[in-house]
Amino acid sequence: MKICCLGAGYVGGPTMAMIAYKCPEITVTVADINVSRIAAWNSDELPVFEPGLDDVVKSARGKNLFFTTDKITAIKEADIVFVSVGTPTKSYGMNKGQAADLMYVELCARDIAEHAEHSTIVVEKSTLPVKTAESLKSVLNANSSDDIKFQVLSNPEFLAEGTAVEDLSDPDRVLIGGDESPEGQEAMATLVDVYANWISREKIIITNLWSSELSKLVANAFLAQRISSINSISALCEETGANVNEVAFAIGTDSRIGPKFLKASVGFGGSCFQKDILNLVYLCNHFGLPEVADYWKQVIDMNDWQKHRFSKRIITSLFNTVNGKRIAMFGFAFKKNTNDTRESPATYVGRDLLEEQAKLTIFDPKVSPSQMYFDLQADEGSDRRELIEVSTDPYEAAKGAHALAILTEWDLFASLDYQKIYDSMMKPAFVFDGRNVADHKKLSEIGFTVYSIGR
Repeated sequence: MKICCLGAGYVGGPTMAMIAYKCPEITVTVADINVSRIAAWNSDELPVFEPGLDDVVKSARGKNLFFTTDKITAIKEADIVFVSVGTPTKSYGMNKGQAADLMYVELCARDIAEHAEHSTIVVEKSTLPVKTAESLKSVLNANSSDDIKFQVLSNPEFLAEGTAVEDLSDPDRVLIGGDESPEGQEAMATLVDVYANWISREKIIITNLWSSELSKLVANAFLAQRISSINSISALCEETGANVNEVAFAIGTDSRIGPKFLKASVGFGGSCFQKDILNLVYLCNHFGLPEVADYWKQVIDMNDWQKHRFSKRIITSLFNTVNGKRIAMFGFAFKKNTNDTRESPATYVGRDLLEEQAKLTIFDPKVSPSQMYFDLQADEGSDRRELIEVSTDPYEAAKGAHALAILTEWDLFASLDYQKIYDSMMKPAFVFDGRNVADHKKLSEIGFTVYSIGR
C-alpha cells in the first residue's frame, strides 16, 4: 500500500510519521508546496517541535517515509490520500471571522481528481465543517474520468500539541466516518486495517461522515468550554478570596465532572479551539439556531476577556502606566512542549502592552525570534520593532525589568533562581503568573509583588 498526505504541517507531518513508523510495509509520502518546510522535514531540525518526534521521523525517513514537494507523483502512486491542509477562519468576504476557509481543501480535491491514475480513498484529516465531504465528492467526481472512483472518508485528528507522539502512539480513540454504501464500508475497512497495525480495534470508532466531521468540532468546543468556565470562576475567586486551584480540585473529584481541563490560566490558544468554535457558531447560525450559536460564541468571548483582563492587571498594577517600562515575557508558545504560537495568549498580551508603549523582552526556549516579531506585528524597521527584544536566556530577559509575566507553562519556569532574577530587576518588582507555575509563597518571601490567576 502507498499513502500520500497533502500538507506537512502540525497534523500531517507527525501523523504520517507515526503511520510509517508503525507500518513499515506501507510507503508514506508527505507532499507540500512549501519548499522550506519540506527541507526542514528532511533535515535534523524539524519544523515541528514535539517530544519524541525526532526519533519517530528519523527511524522511518528514507525507508518508507518521504517528504517531497512533488505532489503530482505522490498522488498518482497513492492508494489513500490524506488531506491535511490548513482550514483557517475566513479573514475576508462573506461569513468573515466565523466560517472556515476551504480554499486549500478544494485545491487538493482538484489536484487529486486531475492526477489520480486509479480509484483512490480520500481522507479528510483537516478539521472541516459538517458536509464538507459532499463538496469534496462533487469536485472529485466532476473532474475525473468515469473509470476512476473516489471514496471520501472523515478521519479527524485528536492530537494535543506537546503530547502528539504519545497521542498518536496510544490514542483514546480513532474516529473514521464514511458512506454507508458497500463501497464506503470497504473504504473504511481499509483505513481501519492501517490503524489496527498498532491500535486496538475496540478503540476505532466507525460513524457516518457527518457524525465524524461534527464530532471533531464538538470535542474541541467542549474542551474549550471547560477552560473558559474555570477562567470565569478565577475572576470571581480573585474578588472573593477563594483559591481557584482549590475550587478546581474540589469539583474535579466529582466523577461526573472530572479533573481535566480545569486549570485556570491567562487563556487558551492554539490552532484548533477558537477556529473550531467559530466554525460551530457559523454552522449554528447557518442552520437557523442563533441561540445555540450565541451559547458557543460566549466561550470565545470569555477567553478573549481573560487575556485582556491579564494585560489590564499588569498595566494597573504598574501604577496605570507601562510607557517606557521593561516587561519580561517568559514564554511565547501557546503551551509548553511546542513551538506553535497560533492564537497564543502571549501574542494578545504582548500587543496590548505594546499599544501602551511598553518595552518587551521575550524568552521562549523553542519559538524563533522571527515568529515572535511576526505575531506581534512588528515589521523590521517599524517603531514597534524597536520596543521588542528577544533573549536566549531568561535571566538576561529579566535584567532591568519592572515586571515579569509568565505566559507559557514551560517546566523551566518553575525551577529558575528567582532570587537572582529579583536582584536584577527594578523595584518594586512584579511577577504576573498567567499559568500559576511558580512558587508564589517563595516569590513573596523574596520580595516580589505577585499576581496569579484566581487567587
